[in-house]
Amino acid sequence: MTIPKTNQDRKSLISASIHMYFLVALRIFIGWQFLYEGIIKLLDPNWTSAGYLTESSWIFSGLFHWMAANPGVLQIVDFLNTWGLILIGLGLFFGLFTSLAIISGILLLGLYYIANPPFIESGSGALLEGHYLIIDKNFIELTALFVLIFFRTGKFLGLDYFISRLWKEKVKSDIIEKKISTVDESSVEPPFSPTLKRRELLKQLATLPLFGAFVYAFYKKRKWESLEERHLTDYAEDRPDAISGTTLKTFFYSDLKDLKGTLPYGKIKDLKISRLFLGGNLIGGWAHARDLIYVSKLIKTYHTDRKVFDTFRLAETCGINTILTNPQLCRVINEYWRKEGGKIQFISDCAYGKDIIEGIKLSVDGGAHACYFQGGIADQMVSEGKVEEIGKALDFIRQNGLPAGIGAHKLETVQECVKAGLKPDYWVKTLHHTNYWSAKPEEELDNIWCANPDETITFMNDLEEPWIVYKILAAGAIDPNEGFPYAFKNGADFICVGMYDFQIVDDVNIALEVLNGDLERKRPWQA
Repeated sequence: MTIPKTNQDRKSLISASIHMYFLVALRIFIGWQFLYEGIIKLLDPNWTSAGYLTESSWIFSGLFHWMAANPGVLQIVDFLNTWGLILIGLGLFFGLFTSLAIISGILLLGLYYIANPPFIESGSGALLEGHYLIIDKNFIELTALFVLIFFRTGKFLGLDYFISRLWKEKVKSDIIEKKISTVDESSVEPPFSPTLKRRELLKQLATLPLFGAFVYAFYKKRKWESLEERHLTDYAEDRPDAISGTTLKTFFYSDLKDLKGTLPYGKIKDLKISRLFLGGNLIGGWAHARDLIYVSKLIKTYHTDRKVFDTFRLAETCGINTILTNPQLCRVINEYWRKEGGKIQFISDCAYGKDIIEGIKLSVDGGAHACYFQGGIADQMVSEGKVEEIGKALDFIRQNGLPAGIGAHKLETVQECVKAGLKPDYWVKTLHHTNYWSAKPEEELDNIWCANPDETITFMNDLEEPWIVYKILAAGAIDPNEGFPYAFKNGADFICVGMYDFQIVDDVNIALEVLNGDLERKRPWQA
């Protein structure tokens, strides 16, 4: 220990010590945060980094998406992430192997930053963390660790001090052993002072009370959360079923760790399509919500560009490779391709007012992989005796090198097109049963989209073109566990389903269970 010779030296030494104590506090605070994050992840059986990885849209995003898409790799990443946070947190907290902990923390925070940088166009992950244009929590902690790496805070206050002392004593003992044969043993200075050892021991273990505070605070928080969850559950069980389901109970949904397999694919011409794919109404805001007038605005508010990107990315990770929607969504789909490197395919209904040809042009220019004559417009054309307009649209789509389809809500539309000799590359026809309370075939007011399902099944069985079935859930009136098997059993080659992001994994698992089971299907697969 250096003894100060002057008042100025003494002031400088005191100032340096104060600075070191502040740096030690900074180290402990960062360690506290790392340790907390790691333990929270360790205790949560449903936690996974998949969502964070799938949001990646900067450099190496392809690598991060690959990690999220491969369950085995994702399991390793989650393990390393969780235990990396815990071990780094412990190292910083106790000043143990401090330099290694700091460098590891810098690398881990650097990966977090690269995976989801807080740029202006960044997604929901950055918004949840909070950022101020380039700067976020990860960047600030990373910078603080860069500062700490230049100061030996672990040797000033931490377990590194004892490692350093033990090493010095070992070296000193080796030197003494070499000299002992030539020097009087009684003249050899003891390795260290017992009084100094006790004083330094108390100083270096000063983090233990703070660690005790961490353990106590963590225990209290977990106990409070457990009591709150128990209270909500007990309260919900005492309430009528009408409000207990979502109002009072915690909302959980499946994530990528619950995915049960890979969706099978079929083909329309040369276009490979997953048997289950996204419908665009929920994303575009064209909601069929019966007499709930606020729903369209609600889902438009929910589906920001970032949320749409996240939904597409999750869908692709689950094996869904296509969305069927309106050309008005060309912009966001193209942004997803350009900014996110996404590959989701786009089937367009070509609805653009009543000018279907202009809708086809917009769709082709927007990168559509297939086009079809939208069902509502086709129904109107047939009712007005203008079936030839549908034929012209098919020809125009094919002239642009794309598979051409015909959509319909009414079975009569399909029947008249067949009678007129039109042969599309695929059909897009509604199908659902009408055994739900709001279905009133005699008074169709945005509550039913296939008024004669049995006749539809019988007629479509004889058609050799692939059949994309939509409205299979009657706009949310039928449970997927009921609607999916009904559609596939009765002839669907593909099902188009509107899905929020939190429904995708569950819907894919339901589709897999249906497709891998015994369908007793009468209509041959046409794709």
